[in-house]
Amino acid sequence: MKINFSSAIFSRIAFLVFLLVFLGSCQDKEKKEEAQEAEVSETKTKEKENSPEVVNIITNAMEFKTKDTWDAGWTTVKYRNNSNETHFVLFDKYPEGKTIEDAKKEVGPPFQEGMDLINEGKFEEANRAFGKLPEWFQEVQFTGGVGLISAKSTAESTIYLEPGTYIIECYVKMANGVFHNMQGMAKQIDVVASDDKEAKEPQADYSIRVNNENGIIMDERVSPGKKTFAVKYEGQKVHENYVMQDVHLVWVDQGADMAKLNNWMNWADPKGLQTPSPEGFKFLGGMQEMKEGKTGYFTAELRPGNYALVSEVPDPQSKGLLKTFSVQ
Repeated sequence: MKINFSSAIFSRIAFLVFLLVFLGSCQDKEKKEEAQEAEVSETKTKEKENSPEVVNIITNAMEFKTKDTWDAGWTTVKYRNNSNETHFVLFDKYPEGKTIEDAKKEVGPPFQEGMDLINEGKFEEANRAFGKLPEWFQEVQFTGGVGLISAKSTAESTIYLEPGTYIIECYVKMANGVFHNMQGMAKQIDVVASDDKEAKEPQADYSIRVNNENGIIMDERVSPGKKTFAVKYEGQKVHENYVMQDVHLVWVDQGADMAKLNNWMNWADPKGLQTPSPEGFKFLGGMQEMKEGKTGYFTAELRPGNYALVSEVPDPQSKGLLKTFSVQ
């Protein structure tokens, strides 16, 4: 049976087909561009000879988009946070034979159980929950990463990666107290030895020292512009919330309440490291924790105003781990 379409119906069908093809091509283009950006370092991206390889990580919601295999050596991580929440990227080097599947089964659940109990005010039970962590977790090495970065922002850090298996993660908490790494912000990275000539260690504009006696030390006067900071861990210790000292760079609005920042930096507090982040502050990146004697670098675009360097520990101000400075 032959069916006759009216010109109006035909035009409408043609328009719908065009619209579907157009939208599909746009989505394909966006996916292709995103994939290319996340995989930009498949061919080493170097701004100048012997500089560290640049690898992109992208977050749109609760995920890390990046390539699965990285080269060992000095590596610059450019982290673009397209989401509506504050995040960070911590690099955990796992012991041989352990993978992200082991982390999902044996590490994530005890931490989340402990946090849920803390939120209920059951602190003794929370300690018992943390005690369920596997013995091999004590062998995990924290090797730096990108510090806290506010929503719709980009941060840059440079670290040295030895060959091995790494888990990159963010454990900032959602508004309901659930860790981001329990919602998809954990990804395995395999770091392999490279035949290429090893990149040189970066040069810094300013030096930040961190030790157990004096906390964060930076005595230099900082000027505006794109600046690179070396973070030298002269001393390290495990604090009450099971983490070591790190350094996060924060923009401070005029009149902002520093006590709010000080209190928010402790994930083990029911409201600490939880969405929303404190008003009056913008996180600009930094350097995650490393072993004593190690050095990492971070780069930020600075404008005149007030800033803070702070560690993710309980009451950092009392420990000398909350330092303010001005850029003029």
